[in-house]
Amino acid sequence: MSAVDGAAVVRAAIATALALAIGLAAGRPDYGALAAMGALNGITSDTRTGYRKRMTGIVVPQCACVVGLVVGSLVYGGGGQAVAVVTFVALISGVISSLGRVASASGLLLLLNTVVGAGLPLPEPWWLPPLLMTLGTLLFLALALVAWPLRPWAPERTAVANVYRAVADVLTSSTPYEEARRTLTQALNEAYDLLKARRERVDERACLIAQLDALAPLIEAAPLARLNERTPSADIPVALRVLADSVATGGPTTGRPRLPDPPYGPDRAVMEGLRHAAEVVAATQGTMPPDGSGLAVARAVTFDTAAARALAVPVAAWRYGVRLALCIGLAQAVISLIPVPRSYWVPLTVTFVLKPDFGSVFSRAVLRILGTVPGLVAAAAVLAGIPRGWWDVPVVLVLGALVPALTPRGYGHQTAAITPLILLLSDLLSHQGATVLLPRLLDSAIGCAIALVAGYLLWPESWHTRVGTRLADTVEDCARYLERSFTETTGSAPAGHLRRCLYRDLSAVRMEFQRALSEPPPTGRTAAAWWPVVAAVERVVDVTTALRIQVAHGAASPAATDVARLAHRIHLLAEMLRKTPSQSPPTDASTPGIPSPVLQPLYREVAALEAVTRHLAPPAAASRGIPQR
Repeated sequence: MSAVDGAAVVRAAIATALALAIGLAAGRPDYGALAAMGALNGITSDTRTGYRKRMTGIVVPQCACVVGLVVGSLVYGGGGQAVAVVTFVALISGVISSLGRVASASGLLLLLNTVVGAGLPLPEPWWLPPLLMTLGTLLFLALALVAWPLRPWAPERTAVANVYRAVADVLTSSTPYEEARRTLTQALNEAYDLLKARRERVDERACLIAQLDALAPLIEAAPLARLNERTPSADIPVALRVLADSVATGGPTTGRPRLPDPPYGPDRAVMEGLRHAAEVVAATQGTMPPDGSGLAVARAVTFDTAAARALAVPVAAWRYGVRLALCIGLAQAVISLIPVPRSYWVPLTVTFVLKPDFGSVFSRAVLRILGTVPGLVAAAAVLAGIPRGWWDVPVVLVLGALVPALTPRGYGHQTAAITPLILLLSDLLSHQGATVLLPRLLDSAIGCAIALVAGYLLWPESWHTRVGTRLADTVEDCARYLERSFTETTGSAPAGHLRRCLYRDLSAVRMEFQRALSEPPPTGRTAAAWWPVVAAVERVVDVTTALRIQVAHGAASPAATDVARLAHRIHLLAEMLRKTPSQSPPTDASTPGIPSPVLQPLYREVAALEAVTRHLAPPAAASRGIPQR
């Protein structure tokens, strides 16, 4: 569970309450409610990373929000026309949601606001509601970016410093190694993604990337220390945290850590990695201007080759778009038949539940209902016990703060926080009071039922389609990493680059496994059966890295035939993970032989991986055949 960001809580509270207060001061609480909804859009879209990414992540989805609100308002009360238009927008929303994080948020707001515009009475003229919501979003954006001119590189520096601290945790005996390594992988992913998004001021960006890359020898030495069951000197994590503080502030370092050369190879590798990182930090800190140097704010959006690649929409995106369109069309048709006024909550529920990049559809449907109940209780207390008017401002202040405060705890908590806020703001537009609370619960139940039946049960996905093939590809890359670690190949990617890609892929596979574990059988049972395979692959990568560093520090190189034989066994495991029960798994006909002494720890880990893979029951391995990539 992520820690609560105090600054985000304050921003959310101020933006939503201030937007509503301005509307009340102008004598138009409905205008203030729309502006507060726009601020809520910014709150839910905010990535809280680099300023540039935050601006893009807030502005682009708001543009989609404007389009959706205009389209929806044009078919308000249109019956069959509204069903057709909202269904088409759902198809577009589903397709673009797979093109990246910003596109996912844009697709979500496009569809949500189309549904709101088609189901909720909005002030006239047609351009006023989009303008008010945009002003609310811009208010939140101003609060989010207020420190940009003063501290332009603070988020990037913090991300790189977090990597230094994560490496220190890996080298600390009090921290479980597997947990610390996964935290390090996540910190590395975030830091590299953040720096990759910056296009201006190449010198500063290059310095931070150099400081990040300088940790590679130290990161690779950590598995060797663990393999030899040696805990590095306690001075090393302390020195890393000192370097982290220096990177975060941009201030000068205190000089190279003066630690004695240990007589042991594993400790020597760690010490050399630390010295290298300290030298790079000391050499690059002085080339970066201090915060507040007057860095001009960059333009909001940069289009590059990634945008062109995004136009190639994968088949899975169209599949999800069709599924979402079917469910939204069914939801729109249902609300035209049930006698509950303005039941736009049904398609809204379907939209939230059917977001595949947000987690398991099944678990989100359950959490949606569990979160809606306390949210409705809170809304009932507000709508029935507090008179409309200026008393709404402190209420919105509290409810707005709860959204970022509870979101890290999970989707159910987020639903419980957003539900009363949305209902209060909607009441300022519809003036229906507490009479709609029970119908909203019924709407949520109907929306969850539609999502579960039409969007989940009727669209069975192969286990291999979701996870199995990706895991098999990762095992295949593990074999390539082994070959590259002990074999010089001209023109090929270095082994360190393959290691980073492997850890990133394993992080994505682990996240998908965690989502699948929350689903009912057979998917949840399959995920539980395959879970040890992921852990075994991680150990193989770790030991391969450790042995590569051990050879680099003077150990005897393994025989090429032993490396090839071991890589072949891993290749066969990848093929077996792609097989169905009706297909016979491949077997290795070669003679194992006696491995090179340096490879014996890796042989044990590969044998353990083979044993775990063979242990998979037929139900766990069941899937239709998937071609190799």
